[in-house]
Amino acid sequence: MEVAIFDTYVKRREGGYMHFDIIVSADTNYESVLTFGNDYLKSKSLNMQSVSSRDCRFCHMQEVIPVWEKNILQQGYHIYELEGCSK
Repeated sequence: MEVAIFDTYVKRREGGYMHFDIIVSADTNYESVLTFGNDYLKSKSLNMQSVSSRDCRFCHMQEVIPVWEKNILQQGYHIYELEGCSK
C-alpha cells in the first residue's frame, strides 16, 4: 500500500507547537486528512484547537510500514507524533 504523509503543526494554546504526521492511504481526500487531524486532537483532549489547511501540508508518498497499515485499515489514518504531542 502506498501512503501519503502530511506534515502538521498545530499551535498549542499554552504555547509551543504540536508537530505530527498524518499518514493516510494515497487515495484519501484532503478534507478527510483534516478531519483525522481534528480527531487526533480530540483524542488528546484538545477540543478547542483544530487542524486547518495552513497547519497541514502534503509532504511525500511512500510504502506503508506494518504498524501504520494496521491503524489505517482500522481507523483510516495513522498519527506519527514528532514534537510537543504529550500533554
